Amino acid sequence: MPNASSWSATSPLLLLWEDSSGTRIFLSLLYAVLAISGTLSNVMVIYLVFSFKKLQTTSNAFIVNGCAADLGVCALWMPQEAVLGLLPPNSSSLRSAEYRLLRGGLLGLGLTVSLASHLLVAFNRYVLITKLPSVYQVLYQRRRTGCMIALSWALALLLLPLLPGLWAPGFAQQPPPRHGEAGPGYPALLLALAVLGQTALLLHCYLGIVRRVRGSAKRVSVLNFHLLHQLPFPAAPPPPRRAQRRLSSVSVLLLCCAFLLATQPLVWVSLLGFFLRPAPPALQAASWLLLCALSALNPLLYTWRSEEFRR
Repeated sequence: MPNASSWSATSPLLLLWEDSSGTRIFLSLLYAVLAISGTLSNVMVIYLVFSFKKLQTTSNAFIVNGCAADLGVCALWMPQEAVLGLLPPNSSSLRSAEYRLLRGGLLGLGLTVSLASHLLVAFNRYVLITKLPSVYQVLYQRRRTGCMIALSWALALLLLPLLPGLWAPGFAQQPPPRHGEAGPGYPALLLALAVLGQTALLLHCYLGIVRRVRGSAKRVSVLNFHLLHQLPFPAAPPPPRRAQRRLSSVSVLLLCCAFLLATQPLVWVSLLGFFLRPAPPALQAASWLLLCALSALNPLLYTWRSEEFRR
């Protein structure tokens, strides 16, 4: 009978061998709820954008790209985890290395493209607000926008065969390898550093937007672009300028806080497991669940302040 540490490295839900059936059922139900809600919300956003020409903007193209990636996580990966959590620990499905690799590939592909789409949306809005309209029009021509989207998928596909353990839950809680010895700790470290770098760029873009909006509401108002509807501005009739700046800043900061809450626990748990000691399995499971839950929450984060999506 394998020990607890070996089970936690291969379990899809990061459960220990001794965990009760009640815990497994609870996590399976949680995955099922996230799968259903995430699938419906992502499909709805994709349907709306493709159905209404008014929503077919450059910013929404990146949002749809993220929804397509999140749909892979919510509709393909999460249902499998929900079912596997109800199987007995000695099930052959849980022990199959090929099947675990397939699940890890689905999760890695979806989350990599999703995180890249977050960054593409943030950079798109940053250029829209802080640069001249001519710069925006040149940078976001249709062909270049398509190349950015294709590049996000190409990067994800490139990482999967090179680092098969990068998105495997449980790697971060393994002890770091000894000197000169390769081990699963390095993919966990790379995962943490990649998410940290992506988060730093995303925060730079959104905080730059906040500074510009707070500093000059007139600068934003003269950009008579349809893409401004994708920013968290209140719908017409607009409130006074000072209230508009305050609402815009709060909306952007709330989006950043939600992203940080979902991504940073896994980052620091991974760093803790690599440099110091493995994190408790419950903390490891919670950090992965938060990151995966972001795939179900992304449509809400990007459309809740859009009057056109609400209509």
